[in-house]
Amino acid sequence: MRLTAKGRYAVTAMLDLAVHQNEGPISLADISQRQGISLSYLEQLFSKLRRRDLVASVRGPGGGYRLNHQPQDISVASIVDSVDENVDATRCSGRADCQHGETCLTHELWADLSDEIHDFLSKINLASIIEKREVQMIAARQDAMAEDAVRLPTEELV
Repeated sequence: MRLTAKGRYAVTAMLDLAVHQNEGPISLADISQRQGISLSYLEQLFSKLRRRDLVASVRGPGGGYRLNHQPQDISVASIVDSVDENVDATRCSGRADCQHGETCLTHELWADLSDEIHDFLSKINLASIIEKREVQMIAARQDAMAEDAVRLPTEELV
């Protein structure tokens, strides 16, 4: 059982947006650079996040994306759900046809685990993640690295 890249990247991108929400709209290029997620993949994810009303796009110069709700009102489960991802521990993707078209002996166990994981992720919001000291330190490191990357090409021209 695992959460796929789609769900992980969506949560990472939303967390980046929440960390930088006081800076105005955040471009996907900035998120891409800080988080190492391809820009085209972020565009696909943010299209789904926007349709689910988790983010809003801001057009024009200095445009980008912003959270459409406060970080404490956005759960990790809602992000994962919005990109059509589910955390499923069953071998049959929840279809109950695990054993030659029939339900296997442990199907209910794995289905219950999937429900527990979803409930767990529903109780975690972006604000609670941002509050963690380790997350703040990582965000500061990423910001410093992004600033260095922007400065380096300019300095090499001098």
